[in-house]
This record gives sequence, C-alpha cells and structure tokens, in this order.
Amino acid sequence: MAHDFPLFGDPHGGSSPELSREAVLAAVEARLISTFGEPSGRAAVTFLGTDRIEVLRFGPDPEGLVRYATLGMSAAPMADPTAPVADQLRGPRVELVLTVRGGHDSVLRSLATFAATPQVEGLVVAPGGSLDLGAPLWDGAPFTSVLAAEPGGLVEDLELAEPAEPVRFLPLLPMTPNEAGWKRVHGAAALQERWLERGTDLRDPERRGVRLD
Repeated sequence: MAHDFPLFGDPHGGSSPELSREAVLAAVEARLISTFGEPSGRAAVTFLGTDRIEVLRFGPDPEGLVRYATLGMSAAPMADPTAPVADQLRGPRVELVLTVRGGHDSVLRSLATFAATPQVEGLVVAPGGSLDLGAPLWDGAPFTSVLAAEPGGLVEDLELAEPAEPVRFLPLLPMTPNEAGWKRVHGAAALQERWLERGTDLRDPERRGVRLD
C-alpha cells in the first residue's frame, strides 16, 4: 500500500490504567456514539502481527449518509519519527472517519487496512497526508486512495489523561487516481481548493474526478 506519511518506530500502549487500550477505546466508542448515535453495524479485522481493528457503521441518517469509523488505531500513540525510542504515552492518536452517501460496506476492510498502517508500516497519519490502497476502496469504487483532512469539524477531539495527547478523528476524503497524482505535485491544500471551487460532493460514491486543468 502506498502512502506519504513519515515513518516511525513500532509503539505499544502505555501502562497507565486510564490510558490502557481498553480504557482509551471505550472512551473513543462513547465519543462516536454521542456524535452519531448507536452503530448500525460493526466488523473486526486482525492483521498478522497487529492488534484488533474494528470499524463501526453509523446510519444512514435522514440525508442518506453513512459514516464508517475505525476503532483501535488510537489505542497506542504514534511516535516522533526522529525519536530514538518510541514514547509509550506521548504522541498523536487518531481514528479515521469516512462518510459515503448510501453506504458501501465493502469499504470496511479498506478502512481497517488504513487504521493498521501505524502498526504494520510505521506511519504517522496526519492531516494533509494520503493513503493509497492500490485497489478500489469498495466494490466498484472509482477511488483508490484517501486524503486525511483536518479533525474537529465532524467529531470533537477526545481529551485523555495527561500526558497523553487527545484522540483526533480525521475525515477521509476519497480521491481518484488522477486526483491523488495531482495532489502529490500540488499539495493537499490546492486539491481541496479545487474541490471547493468546483462544488465537489465528496460524499458521492459515484462522483467523477474534479477537473484539474
């Protein structure tokens, strides 16, 4: 799987009871439920050598929007790639949220794959970066990659006990292969500006790629 996030060492969760894997994920799930309501479905994936990743489905809501959110990625912090030893408590923690009109449950494994990249490939997943699956995000999708957008607008950051950083929920914006290539050259901000100029509905599962000329 291609990516453009920096590499880092393989971290593990801290020993503080308030920051145990179970405690963090229980708080994350509670935040998701308080935002979107009770899940309408859930699935779990475990990749070789990684901890369990769940994907929760919420909706559809009155607008027909379905939200898919990962649960498990934030159990351990992502470490500073320049640090000689991974910090067991400090470092960014994130979960991923994808919104699709009508829903496409075959996206569940793709999201779990993205959520496992910090454990599998040693990545810091951050706003402005992208992840490329190299295959359709869901069955028949015209998108093979996603752009990680800024957190806070969809799900409020979840504060954790000090010294841990908050869990941030990053929206994922599907990209066509052409859009992903253009973003690598011009940057995430330029692509998002192009989407805005064209009035692109990024929640449309069948949208065409935005004009890039």
